Amino acid sequence: MEHQIEVIPTGEAFSCRDDEFVIEAMVREDCGPVHSGCFGGGCGVCKMRIVSGDYTIEKKMNRTYLKEQEQEKGAVLICCVKPRSDLKLTRFRRSDMV
Repeated sequence: MEHQIEVIPTGEAFSCRDDEFVIEAMVREDCGPVHSGCFGGGCGVCKMRIVSGDYTIEKKMNRTYLKEQEQEKGAVLICCVKPRSDLKLTRFRRSDMV
């Protein structure tokens, strides 16, 4: 099944199958702010905040780059996430912690 992923605030959108990681679809569709990284949860380049939608975390996310408090605010490493519904994403910023 395919899901629509929207990047806020740019309004860019791309499709992502429920069996692929969000970053894989982002790179495939040449859409969104992240096109590099380790693709394995270890570098933190792909840290984003999921504003809405359901997803599963399929890989361990390195706590050096993603603190528990950040994850509680919706931050994820999109190389570790597969969608279960349409998603809305935005860059994670320190101000999100307030």
